[in-house]
Amino acid sequence: MDGKTNDILRKYPKGSRDSLIPILQDIQDQDGYLSEQALVEVGRYLDLPSGKIYGLATFYNQFRFGPPGQHHVCLCHGTSCHVTGAGDVRKELEKKLRIKPGETTRDGKFSFELSACMGACHLSPLIRVNGRYHTGVKPGDVKEIMDSYIEGGEE
Repeated sequence: MDGKTNDILRKYPKGSRDSLIPILQDIQDQDGYLSEQALVEVGRYLDLPSGKIYGLATFYNQFRFGPPGQHHVCLCHGTSCHVTGAGDVRKELEKKLRIKPGETTRDGKFSFELSACMGACHLSPLIRVNGRYHTGVKPGDVKEIMDSYIEGGEE
């Protein structure tokens, strides 16, 4: 068992199925995604088939099953963001990055996902890249924002 995953599991009662979602969240926070190996380890710890864990985790759009890109782009697509133009921002992101939500670029530099809501409706539309928020984004802003990460000016 991976040492870091083992540390997470020890925080929860062995065999407690009520702990499944918090365990998966902790592993994703640590690793950036849920690996097949991590799901197997959680299954052993909770005495659950890894297929059931995967099935449950795929139900929730918060979980990722591949490593995020160096720059993880998240577009809020909640009601407020949608009404203020997130759909057009999404199209520009897809065009600029050449990937769809849920994908990572071939070079591993960018991954892209949609969020149901980031809780900053008054700043919509909203993009988060590696934890840094870009607010009031218009489709014409996408190129400049993404170029700042491509050129390495943003962390």
